Amino acid sequence: MIILGIDPGFGIVGYGVLTSVNGVASPLGHGAITTDASMPLPARLEVIYRDMHTLIDHFKPDAAAVEELFFQHNQTTVIAVAEARGVILLALREKGVPIYEYTPMQVKMAVTGYGKATKKQMQEMTRLRLRLPEIPKPDDAADALAIALTLNGASPLGRRPL
Repeated sequence: MIILGIDPGFGIVGYGVLTSVNGVASPLGHGAITTDASMPLPARLEVIYRDMHTLIDHFKPDAAAVEELFFQHNQTTVIAVAEARGVILLALREKGVPIYEYTPMQVKMAVTGYGKATKKQMQEMTRLRLRLPEIPKPDDAADALAIALTLNGASPLGRRPL
Protein backbone atom coordinates (compact mmCIF):
# COMPACT_ATOMS: atom_id res chain seq x y z
CA MET A 1 0.00 0.00 0.00
CA ILE A 2 1.27 3.48 -0.86
CA ILE A 3 0.19 6.29 1.48
CA LEU A 4 0.44 10.00 0.66
CA GLY A 5 0.49 12.25 3.72
CA ILE A 6 -0.37 15.93 3.29
CA ASP A 7 0.23 18.88 5.62
CA PRO A 8 -1.93 21.59 4.01
CA GLY A 9 -0.87 25.20 3.61
CA PHE A 10 -0.84 27.85 0.92
CA GLY A 11 2.80 28.94 1.15
CA ILE A 12 4.10 25.44 1.79
CA VAL A 13 2.24 22.15 1.38
CA GLY A 14 4.24 19.36 2.97
CA TYR A 15 4.01 15.88 1.50
CA GLY A 16 5.35 12.53 2.59
CA VAL A 17 4.95 9.19 0.85
CA LEU A 18 5.23 5.80 2.50
CA THR A 19 4.95 2.26 1.34
CA SER A 20 3.39 -0.11 3.84
CA VAL A 21 3.85 -3.86 3.79
CA ASN A 22 2.07 -5.74 6.58
CA GLY A 23 1.86 -2.47 8.54
CA VAL A 24 5.62 -1.78 8.32
CA ALA A 25 6.16 1.66 6.77
CA SER A 26 9.12 2.70 4.66
CA PRO A 27 9.61 6.17 3.17
CA LEU A 28 9.33 6.60 -0.60
CA GLY A 29 9.78 10.36 -0.69
CA HIS A 30 8.98 13.68 0.91
CA GLY A 31 9.15 17.36 0.16
CA ALA A 32 7.01 20.42 -0.29
CA ILE A 33 4.92 22.23 -2.83
CA THR A 34 5.79 25.90 -2.46
CA THR A 35 4.15 29.02 -3.77
CA ASP A 36 5.57 32.52 -4.11
CA ALA A 37 4.15 34.98 -1.60
CA SER A 38 4.09 37.67 -4.28
CA MET A 39 1.54 35.70 -6.32
CA PRO A 40 -2.18 36.35 -5.90
CA LEU A 41 -3.98 33.63 -3.92
CA PRO A 42 -5.87 32.18 -6.94
CA ALA A 43 -2.55 31.65 -8.75
CA ARG A 44 -1.07 30.01 -5.66
CA LEU A 45 -4.06 27.68 -5.44
CA GLU A 46 -3.57 26.75 -9.09
CA VAL A 47 0.09 25.83 -8.43
CA ILE A 48 -0.96 23.63 -5.50
CA TYR A 49 -3.70 21.97 -7.55
CA ARG A 50 -1.42 21.22 -10.50
CA ASP A 51 1.47 20.02 -8.32
CA MET A 52 -0.90 17.73 -6.39
CA HIS A 53 -1.91 16.12 -9.68
CA THR A 54 1.79 15.65 -10.52
CA LEU A 55 2.47 14.04 -7.09
CA ILE A 56 -0.51 11.72 -7.42
CA ASP A 57 0.49 10.70 -10.96
CA HIS A 58 4.09 10.08 -9.87
CA PHE A 59 3.52 8.10 -6.66
CA LYS A 60 0.10 6.55 -7.45
CA PRO A 61 -1.04 6.43 -3.81
CA ASP A 62 -3.62 3.91 -2.65
CA ALA A 63 -4.78 6.33 0.07
CA ALA A 64 -4.11 9.84 1.33
CA ALA A 65 -4.01 11.17 4.88
CA VAL A 66 -4.67 14.89 5.19
CA GLU A 67 -4.39 16.93 8.37
CA GLU A 68 -7.58 18.64 9.47
CA LEU A 69 -7.44 22.35 10.10
CA PHE A 70 -7.22 23.55 13.66
CA PHE A 71 -8.27 26.94 14.97
CA GLN A 72 -5.86 29.73 14.21
CA HIS A 73 -5.96 33.27 15.54
CA ASN A 74 -5.26 34.84 12.15
CA GLN A 75 -8.57 34.53 10.29
CA THR A 76 -7.02 35.61 6.96
CA THR A 77 -4.49 32.80 7.17
CA VAL A 78 -7.01 30.14 8.20
CA ILE A 79 -9.26 31.02 5.26
CA ALA A 80 -6.39 30.79 2.76
CA VAL A 81 -5.23 27.47 4.26
CA ALA A 82 -8.81 26.16 4.05
CA GLU A 83 -8.96 27.16 0.39
CA ALA A 84 -5.64 25.40 -0.28
CA ARG A 85 -6.89 22.34 1.57
CA GLY A 86 -9.97 22.41 -0.65
CA VAL A 87 -7.97 22.22 -3.88
CA ILE A 88 -5.84 19.44 -2.35
CA LEU A 89 -8.96 17.42 -1.51
CA LEU A 90 -10.40 18.12 -4.97
CA ALA A 91 -7.24 16.87 -6.70
CA LEU A 92 -7.27 13.69 -4.60
CA ARG A 93 -10.97 13.08 -5.31
CA GLU A 94 -10.51 13.67 -9.04
CA LYS A 95 -7.80 11.01 -9.09
CA GLY A 96 -9.93 8.57 -7.08
CA VAL A 97 -7.60 8.47 -4.06
CA PRO A 98 -9.43 7.60 -0.80
CA ILE A 99 -8.95 10.42 1.73
CA TYR A 100 -8.58 10.07 5.49
CA GLU A 101 -8.46 13.06 7.83
CA TYR A 102 -6.70 13.40 11.17
CA THR A 103 -6.53 16.17 13.73
CA PRO A 104 -3.11 17.33 14.93
CA MET A 105 -3.80 15.63 18.28
CA GLN A 106 -4.61 12.31 16.56
CA VAL A 107 -1.33 12.52 14.65
CA LYS A 108 0.62 13.25 17.85
CA MET A 109 -1.03 10.32 19.63
CA ALA A 110 -0.36 7.95 16.72
CA VAL A 111 3.28 8.91 16.30
CA THR A 112 4.43 9.63 19.87
CA GLY A 113 1.70 8.18 22.10
CA TYR A 114 1.18 11.63 23.64
CA GLY A 115 -1.44 14.07 22.32
CA LYS A 116 0.48 17.14 23.46
CA ALA A 117 3.88 16.19 22.05
CA THR A 118 6.09 19.03 20.90
CA LYS A 119 7.04 19.58 17.27
CA LYS A 120 10.60 18.43 18.08
CA GLN A 121 9.31 15.21 19.68
CA MET A 122 7.09 14.55 16.66
CA GLN A 123 9.95 15.06 14.24
CA GLU A 124 12.31 12.80 16.16
CA MET A 125 9.73 10.00 16.51
CA THR A 126 8.94 10.25 12.79
CA ARG A 127 12.66 9.97 12.04
CA LEU A 128 13.05 6.96 14.33
CA ARG A 129 9.92 5.14 13.13
CA LEU A 130 10.98 5.53 9.49
CA ARG A 131 14.64 4.73 10.23
CA LEU A 132 15.81 7.98 8.63
CA PRO A 133 19.34 9.32 9.20
CA GLU A 134 18.03 12.83 9.95
CA ILE A 135 14.79 14.71 10.51
CA PRO A 136 13.13 15.40 7.15
CA LYS A 137 13.20 18.97 5.88
CA PRO A 138 11.30 21.19 5.55
CA ASP A 139 9.28 20.82 8.77
CA ASP A 140 6.11 20.55 6.68
CA ALA A 141 7.47 17.40 5.00
CA ALA A 142 8.25 15.87 8.41
CA ASP A 143 4.69 16.69 9.48
CA ALA A 144 3.31 15.08 6.31
CA LEU A 145 5.27 11.88 6.96
CA ALA A 146 3.83 11.81 10.49
CA ILE A 147 0.33 12.20 9.03
CA ALA A 148 1.01 9.29 6.66
CA LEU A 149 2.27 7.22 9.60
CA THR A 150 -1.02 7.92 11.36
CA LEU A 151 -2.98 6.32 8.53
CA ASN A 152 -0.53 3.43 8.39
CA GLY A 153 -1.09 2.65 12.07
CA ALA A 154 -4.83 3.31 12.18
CA SER A 155 -7.19 0.49 12.92
CA PRO A 156 -9.11 -0.49 9.78
CA LEU A 157 -12.32 -0.05 11.79
CA GLY A 158 -11.31 3.50 12.73
CA ARG A 159 -10.55 4.58 9.18
CA ARG A 160 -13.27 5.86 6.92
CA PRO A 161 -12.49 7.52 3.61
CA LEU A 162 -14.24 10.76 2.74
